[in-house]
Amino acid sequence: MLQAKRRRSERTPLSKLAAECVLRRNDALGEVPLWCGKTSTLWWVDVKAPAIQSYDPASGAHRRYELPGRTAGSWGFRSRGGMVLAMQDGLYSFEPETGACGRLVAVESAEEGHRLNDGRCDRRGRFWVGSMHETDREKPRGSFYRIDAQLAATRAFGCFMVPNSVAFSPDDRSMYFADTHAHRIWVFDFDLDAGGLSNQRLFKDLSAQQGLPDGSTVDVDGGLWNAEYRGSRVVRYTPQGRIDRVVELPVSQPTSCAFGGSNLDTLYITTAAQKLTPQQLAREPEAGSLFAVRPGTQGLPEPHFAG
Repeated sequence: MLQAKRRRSERTPLSKLAAECVLRRNDALGEVPLWCGKTSTLWWVDVKAPAIQSYDPASGAHRRYELPGRTAGSWGFRSRGGMVLAMQDGLYSFEPETGACGRLVAVESAEEGHRLNDGRCDRRGRFWVGSMHETDREKPRGSFYRIDAQLAATRAFGCFMVPNSVAFSPDDRSMYFADTHAHRIWVFDFDLDAGGLSNQRLFKDLSAQQGLPDGSTVDVDGGLWNAEYRGSRVVRYTPQGRIDRVVELPVSQPTSCAFGGSNLDTLYITTAAQKLTPQQLAREPEAGSLFAVRPGTQGLPEPHFAG
């Protein structure tokens, strides 16, 4: 049974918890966990393999569905059934049981070396996703797109290196976004009806820390839970940007997190084994595995793509 291993009360300024490994894996780059309430399963991708995977907490069953193409940076559930995948050159439809996969809309398909990375659906069913260069982490080549139900891709902004941490506040008034290699998390004013972003401002600067801001999720109280890649932890930021909870992990590369379970009160955390030396892997035998913790709060149901 998962237990929140608290060192301090939630009423104190900082609460520390420890996550437990619930599924031993060796994912190169496990990412973007999402909970399916209909089937009570957790789904996530291995970006570099690439594959989409599922885990049933009740039975412990794990399934892995291999994907075509070079990468699968993010994904979402689709209202009409199946999934959408943000792959190297656009947004694709995917049916896990049949393996059917087809491109819905091209995004930067002519840009050599580019691929899509982190993305998420808003509560109007649009899919928001960022692009990046596969190998160049020095120049801000990325763009951020909104893909609507009519499968039109609109560029919202650009000039970043590695897009991550796409998440929306519970009141739909804010969107979070991280440029991982710039060590910064930003927040925008978000207009849900119009699908517009404005008033970009710095939410958190992590340049003085070892960890890099990677994937995020938001809880019912508006707290932003962010995985710190190379930082061995997931932190919760209050809406004011203060850290009040820390989840510690026995691996150095947590990548993203999502709430799941029947009450959406379990935080699942994906991790990566990529780029670790044999010596590091010996010290981190659970690198690339799936972890979980009950942090004392709940998440929100995941919106589906309307297209």
